Amino acid sequence: MILIGVNRSPYTRRVAITLKAYGVTYEHRDLTGFGHRAEVRAANPLGRIPALVLDSGETLIDSAAIVDHLDEAYGGDHPLTPRTGADRRTVLKVAAMMMGACDKGLQAAYHRNHTPKEKWHRPWIDDCMAQMSNALAAVEAMVQRDEPYLLLGRLTQADITAFVAERLGRGLGIDTDSRMPRLRALTRRLLEQPAFSSTEPPPA
Repeated sequence: MILIGVNRSPYTRRVAITLKAYGVTYEHRDLTGFGHRAEVRAANPLGRIPALVLDSGETLIDSAAIVDHLDEAYGGDHPLTPRTGADRRTVLKVAAMMMGACDKGLQAAYHRNHTPKEKWHRPWIDDCMAQMSNALAAVEAMVQRDEPYLLLGRLTQADITAFVAERLGRGLGIDTDSRMPRLRALTRRLLEQPAFSSTEPPPA
């Protein structure tokens, strides 16, 4: 199995953490959509990461679709996204909110990084960052102090997506230590687990 993408990407790291949590052995190819266009597009015509090449040769794209397959193949009785019912809907809601927060944060970052400064549209950047902050604050309100996990008393995709979204938000300048202290404490605890610590990207 081959994971294509860099763990600086919250979407790739979400998949990497899931693979590690399930104990799946894989090869990791550190490729970016900007720096390795031809190689990434060979796996995903959109040129986006991550992509996961299965042992059968089939390639899966989009982190949500990849995670769905991993839950089905390796999740057993306790997949990281519950299979049915209210628990499933709750985990999916948090995951959708956190992946949406990553979308908005990266839209703001891409606008700043790939548009001449004199052409920046500040209201758009500010609104994207406000949406990300609001989503992180909503999850902050869900965190129970000293609980090891966000939901269900065990690791779920709610934790994994909250972890990658908080990390990205912090990297983009959101002061989660002061504004979302319970969420920040949760991500610190998660980073002590091998699935999280072993996927930490090197400093930029």
